[in-house]
Parts: sequence; structure tokens; C-alpha cells
Amino acid sequence: MSHTKMPDRSCNLKFNKTVRLWDEAVPLGNGLCGALIWGEPGHLRFSLDRGDIWDTTPDPGVLSEEFTYQNMIRLVGEKNEEEIRRIFDTPYTRPLPSKLPAGKIIFDLRCEGNVCSELDLARAEGRVTVNDIRVRSFLHAREKTGYIELNIPAEQFSFYVENPEYAVREKDAETRKADEDGCGIEPETASAGSLKQLKYEKPEVFRTEDGQYFIQKISDTFSYGVFAKIREKEGRTLLAYWIGTSRDGEDWKEKAEERLESALDRGYDETFASHCSWWEEFWGQSSVTLPDPLFEKNWYLTNYFLACCSRKGCYPMPLQGVWTADNGELPPWKGDYHHDLNTQMSYYSYLKANHMEEGEAFTDYLWGMRECAGNFARRYFGARGICLPAVMAIDGTPLGGWGMYSLSPTNQLWLCQAFERHYRFSGDREFLRGRAYPYLKETAEFILDILEERDGKYYLPVSSSSEIHDDHIEAFLTPNSNYDLALMRYLFTALASMAEELGNGEEKLWREHLGKCPDLAVDGDGVLMLSPDERLTESHRHHAHAMAIHPLRLMSYDTEENKKVIDATVLDLECMGTGSWVGYSFTWLAEFFAVQKNGNGAAHQLEVFWKYCCSQNGFHLNGDYRRAGVTSLHYRPFTLEGNFCAADALQEMLLQSENGILDLFPAIPDEWREKRVAFENFRAEKGLLVSAEWESGELTALTLRPQYDGEIFFRDYKQAEKIFRNTPVAVEERDGMGVIRVQGGKILHAGV
Repeated sequence: MSHTKMPDRSCNLKFNKTVRLWDEAVPLGNGLCGALIWGEPGHLRFSLDRGDIWDTTPDPGVLSEEFTYQNMIRLVGEKNEEEIRRIFDTPYTRPLPSKLPAGKIIFDLRCEGNVCSELDLARAEGRVTVNDIRVRSFLHAREKTGYIELNIPAEQFSFYVENPEYAVREKDAETRKADEDGCGIEPETASAGSLKQLKYEKPEVFRTEDGQYFIQKISDTFSYGVFAKIREKEGRTLLAYWIGTSRDGEDWKEKAEERLESALDRGYDETFASHCSWWEEFWGQSSVTLPDPLFEKNWYLTNYFLACCSRKGCYPMPLQGVWTADNGELPPWKGDYHHDLNTQMSYYSYLKANHMEEGEAFTDYLWGMRECAGNFARRYFGARGICLPAVMAIDGTPLGGWGMYSLSPTNQLWLCQAFERHYRFSGDREFLRGRAYPYLKETAEFILDILEERDGKYYLPVSSSSEIHDDHIEAFLTPNSNYDLALMRYLFTALASMAEELGNGEEKLWREHLGKCPDLAVDGDGVLMLSPDERLTESHRHHAHAMAIHPLRLMSYDTEENKKVIDATVLDLECMGTGSWVGYSFTWLAEFFAVQKNGNGAAHQLEVFWKYCCSQNGFHLNGDYRRAGVTSLHYRPFTLEGNFCAADALQEMLLQSENGILDLFPAIPDEWREKRVAFENFRAEKGLLVSAEWESGELTALTLRPQYDGEIFFRDYKQAEKIFRNTPVAVEERDGMGVIRVQGGKILHAGV
């Protein structure tokens, strides 16, 4: 087996003409801050962002006494669609709360010509070439400072730091920042409207001989600024910049000046070397070798996005990560935290890719938000336990929206999977005992408080399936929807399993609760339904009714009964077509195909996604913006979840690890079968690291790095027996599976 490899130059982003749109730009990021490089020679932009720059001013509507679960239940009973929209949806039509852009640095290179740009993926460096002018840039992976080097003296160009185009209010004016008429998010654009809807005090702007900066006050407790300084040496010019906020400490402005002076003293090359060492370590965690360059490039690019947008110690990625829009508007869907799919999908792929610390940004954040989740459970639901709003600001402030989804109680149960899967793939029993089990238990306390028991079974007072029937009264389905029910069954199943592992005596309790959950609704054709009395009858973007197949994995493909339901449900989706799908819908179907071991289907869905729903820089733009005919939605709002779901589906084609069983290359397409396919250091359950190689129609190499003593099960006994035939490892056959024993953390190598 080869060692993990860095992405080679074929994975780089290369643009041979001027990039004129922010969502097609060269992206840089370091978990805290981001930059997008684009524009013409006279207006070369570095659009800047920092993950914690928000205006979290709550809309008065979410603070009102009528904004409660009990009120929603009453209005659903009355079928009062108008009042439901007024109370629960109207707050989301207001501009705030919202993620905010940081600002930009704009260069006038004083020349004309085509701007060629490139992203060196291995070293996270952006490069721009205009005629003989060369510009290099990176956001330091450890220090979080930005660097831009030009190969010309300072007198041959100019630059300025520009603050976002907010409206200006006087210091003594009333503090309400947004127009009370609201903006009204347009579904065809996902735009929350112009930044000029927001009114802040005029920023403080400072210019010196060697630098510029601005400070923007957002509230009495929060301000931020962009600071930049330049220094010329031997005909080259280095600009260092820092995006600072009042969260950095009382002396944050003074510290920014010191930080930039230190950066300029050390210079580009010295700091770039330490930056590259971080990325080399990151790329050393895992790698792939694939016969299709589109697939290999996008796997590396998506892992690059992960490292740019999610780092331990920083906030997890919201909808656009660290790349908030630079088009004079608020970001799509206000750049918020959506927990009805978006955040969950964004943290699917890190486990198998072995990027644990980057993924821990999400579980650390959710764990730190438990007090907020408890307050929301009491305030909105009148319940104990914990529940976060499904659509929220960085501090947990609810944003409202279509109430049946943005305030759905079961989205909290989906968040629990982040903890359960992290434990399964880390094997960290301290995490199980100290975080995963308590988080799921507190969530169960919440859901049990709002469930109603009838004839020995649990039912929610109102039920829904994500985004089905939009915001109409019909969206309230007959309880329980398969979406809600699958999540309830998942929660109690996971808790029972964890309690058994911990030996804490609570397994029986959770199995009793599981026994009170009705069975999933399946129609006469074997298709998973929306609810007990409604089947999906038209193309729809959100495959929520099939949660039990993926991501919850409640239905193993091993039994004939489950296989029949999975096959029928997937075929039903195919029959209804992709007309109303968005980008992530294709990647979700790829996950279903991987469950079915259908490599051809999974590969096709990923190819459609990458070719027609992603920008030239890889950003998932949701719709078929190229109008290729793959969906009827032609808009292009940028969000990240589709990218990570795609990477996860690709990994599932190469390795599956569920219920303690390894399945090697279970879903590779036919055209790959006679070629070389390999992965290195993929993480399986219990922290087992797996490297494998497939060539000329068979498994040719395998390396296992167990973190535990015990047994490893292989789906295919013949495959396991053949690969270990010439090694001291004994392979036992058990129910058609191969079993080997490991002890003492010994690394096992095998090959044919």
C-alpha cells in the first residue's frame, strides 16, 4: 500500500480568464477567516469573511408570547394557515439576525489584461497573474493572519480596505437597524435583500502611510474591523491583514497592529513554510487514488473546504462556511445555521476521511450550546431537556421561518447523530460517557415531554416531513410522519445501544420507549410513505421520508424485508424524477445507491452534481444554474452541504463500516473494476484505520490499523480469506462473513 498522498496539480483550481462573480472565486480559509479572490486588474478583490461576524439582534416576533409550540398546535387544529404564517414565518422575512460579511481589500494593479488565477490545493495558496504581475496569497493555517505578496514595488499599484455597504444611522438614533417592513426572502433567489437594509453607525476609517483599517460597530457589545499594513522589500511588496473583533479581547485593536507588524517582520516565505506544514499534516490523514479525475479532484477539493471552514476551537460552518457573499446583499438564507439537513450533511464526510479535529468543531459547538438549547426547550415547547431551533443564529437565536420545519422538534434528534457517529468512528469511550450519551439522553427527555401516548404508542401533537407542501397547512401531516418517526426510533435505538455498552442499567428503559414508537409507514408497493396516510407523489428535493435508509441506517440491506422496501423506495424516487431537486438531492440519492451497492447509480448522481450543480470553484450552487435540464430550479444560491454529502457518498462507494462489519469497495462503478482504485487511512468504526487497493477486478492490498482488541468482521469471507492467504492471520468464516482477531494494536498488512 502507498502512503497518503498530497493532492497533485491536477486537483488545483485553474481559471484562465478573469473571474467576475464572487461565488466562482479562488477560495482561501483557515477555519476562522475566509477570502475569495476575484475581479479585474483595476479592481482585484479579496472578499473577506470571519465566521463569528453576526448581527444577532432578535426579531421581536420570536420573543412574543404567541411564539410557542402550544399556539402552533392550536392554530393547526383550527387550520389557520394565515396566522401560522404571521406568527412563525414573518420573523424570517426580516433581515436580522444574519451572518455579515467582513469587508474587502481591493487592488488597482494599474494595468489591463486577462486575470489568470489558480488555487494550489496542497498548500492552500491562491495565485493571480496579470501580464508580468504576480500576486500570491494565503490565510495562515495556524496564526489566522492573511498574507498577500506582489512582485512589484508599492508605487506601481494602489489598494484600499473597504467596509460593507450598510446604511448609516446617527449615533443617537434609535437602535432598530432593519426596516420594519422586512425584505421577504425570494424563493427563486434565496436572497435576503440588500445590506443597506441594515443601519449602523458610520465606520471609523483610518489610513496611514503603510496601512489602512476600518472598525464597524454592530451593537453596544460587538464590533469588528479589517486591518492591513504593507511593507516593500527589494522591489516586492507584502501586505498582511487581520480580521479582528471585540471577541478577541479589550485590546483587540492594539493587538491587530502588533500582529501585522510581526507578520511583516517575518515575511511571506518564512510564514508560508509553517502554514504549509499544517496542510501537509492535514493531507496526511487520508487520501484516495481514483481512475476518474473528476471524482478524485472533488474529493480533495471537498476536504479542502472542510479544513477552510471548520477547525477545532472555531465555530462550525453555517450555510456558506467562511465565504459570505460579496454582492451587496445579505448571504443566501442569511447565512444561518439550518438544522433540517444543512449542518448535518456538512458534517457527514469528516469521519471516514479521518479529519476528526475538524469535525469536532461541530460537536464542541453543540455541546457548548446546551444551556441555550435548554432555554429554548422550556421557552418555546414548555418542555424539559434540550432542543435547538432548527433555523438559528450563531448564538442560538431562533429566526423563524416555515414553522413546521424551522421549529420542528425532531431536527434536534438529527443533531444527536453527530455525537453518536463521532463516538462510533472514534471509539472514544470517554466521549461516549461524557458527551454522546448525556447529549442524547437530554434530547430524549425533551422529546418524551412533548409526545402523547395513545393505545400504548407515542405520537407528536403535530408532525411534518421537511419542506413537503412548503408552508401550506397541508404540510402538517398526520402524526407521525416517517421523518419524525425514523428520528424517534433512531434516538431510542442509539440510547439503548450506548446504555448497553456503558453497562449503566438504562438499556431496558430505552428499549421500552422504542417499543412505543409505531412502525414506519410503508404502502402496498413497499414504498416508504410521508405519513401513515400519504405517499410522496411528485418530485421533491428533500428525501426526508427515507431517513431510515440514510443517514439513520435503521434499515440494513441484509434482510429481504428491508431490501424490498429500500429498493422500492429508491425506484419510486427515480420514477418521480429530478425536476424539483436541488444539488444535495442528487448526492443523497447517491448515498441510497451506495447502500444498495449500486456503484453505477451512485457514480452517475455524483457526476451530475459536480458537473451541473457546482460552480467552477466547486461551490454547491443548489440549482441547475447552467440550465442543462437536470432540474427545473435554475437559481444559484451557494451552500456547502451538498459538497460534503457528495464526498461521503464517494467514500461509501469505497468503504462501508456499519454494525461492526467492513465492506471493501462495495459500490464502485463497472468502469472502475478493471482499473486501480485505492484509499489510505479511511476511518471505520471503533477508530479502525483502513487502507485498501483494488486492481484488475480484485482486492490486491489491505492494511488495518486497529485501535482496539477484538474481532474485525468482513462482509465477504472469500475476499478476506484470499487477501490474508499468505499471511499469519487466520480468517474464520461466520455466517458467510470473514472474521479475524486483533490484539495489542498490531498493524496488519496483506496483499496478493
